[in-house]
Amino acid sequence: MGKEVREDEGPLGFHVMAKPIGPVCNLHCEYCFYLEKEALFPDGEKYRMPDEVLEAYIRGNIASQDPRVPEIIFAWQGGEPTMLGVDFFEKAVALERKYAPRGKAIVNTIQTNGTLLDDEWCRFLAKNNFLVGLSLDGPGEIHDRYRVDRGGRPSFDRVMRGLALLKKHGVEFNVLACVNEESAGRPRDVYRFLRSNGVEFIQFIPIVERLPDRASEELGLELAAPPALDGEDVWSAVTAWTVRPEHYGDFMIGVFDEWVRNDVGDTFVMNFEWTLTAYAGLPAASCFFLKRCGRALIIEHNGDVYSCDHFMYPDYRLGNILTDDLGEMVNSEKQVAFGALKETTLPRRCRECDVLFACRGGCPKHRFIKTPDGEPGLNYLCEGYRKFYRHVAPYMNVILGLM
Repeated sequence: MGKEVREDEGPLGFHVMAKPIGPVCNLHCEYCFYLEKEALFPDGEKYRMPDEVLEAYIRGNIASQDPRVPEIIFAWQGGEPTMLGVDFFEKAVALERKYAPRGKAIVNTIQTNGTLLDDEWCRFLAKNNFLVGLSLDGPGEIHDRYRVDRGGRPSFDRVMRGLALLKKHGVEFNVLACVNEESAGRPRDVYRFLRSNGVEFIQFIPIVERLPDRASEELGLELAAPPALDGEDVWSAVTAWTVRPEHYGDFMIGVFDEWVRNDVGDTFVMNFEWTLTAYAGLPAASCFFLKRCGRALIIEHNGDVYSCDHFMYPDYRLGNILTDDLGEMVNSEKQVAFGALKETTLPRRCRECDVLFACRGGCPKHRFIKTPDGEPGLNYLCEGYRKFYRHVAPYMNVILGLM
């Protein structure tokens, strides 16, 4: 059993993920939950963050952080942010330097599908110390099952070319691999493939999406909106590509068994790092596994700020960076209440669970099923989490004993 976490210790910063090109992407991954967000913007929308929004965001993100926070992170995502070109990010870096306080570290991360990377891009990323998150699901037949372009053509070869360029230029990178129902049956194949291609830092993300419910249909969306944690949610079936709970648990166990026997200290799987953190009684590094959320927001290309990347819907809009103070939005009554619901609406099954200290109920977006006794708010992946955390418990205790 892990130690109880005290998440009130130390400075409490917040994280804002920027979507400078909104949901626009050169790929059309079948399982992507963000492409459909184009339906929430008017026809003819120009999906490029204007200079005034960019400057207001950078200035506000720096000014609103707790002075005790050692570094300020700018996370760039989309859509596909590299579609904006190097010039956009050169402007962003210049603004960061303009507003950065003396002695305060500025960190940039960018999540990309890698297909548009070239030598110019990689020289820029290396020069400015960007940490690159590369989306790569595994070997070609796994990656290309869902990650295709708008013409239905596979993207694997282009992503691998981007990976080679990152390594050529010495760009720091990690891989974000999505786990869907098909790839879930091949944990060792996925892990060994990534390992054999020189990937040292990996994060596995479960794909969980539901077919549209009435609320999402009214917005013109093709996937269900997140559940309302403070009330009953109407069930809608999961998509065909959604990983089944126990299959996700089996996948993570398969990767873990390979890693713990061969690669401890050489390969860093963030999911295992987060688990070890929980067993050590330290605050979680991922919002998925915090007691409460609400400190990881997004800003859209037009300056609109929302409660969370997974809750980019009208009801969760907090304001706009051009007219509202970022710090006030983060600490607003509405946002604090949103974050608190993650803990206060946990069903009894979770509150009495032996692995609650590790999963904390998981992402609120995934809490749309009922417990066996009919209580709402259970995480869809619950059985997978329980299976994984119970499997790794003896190993985690051994690792902690060696530290």
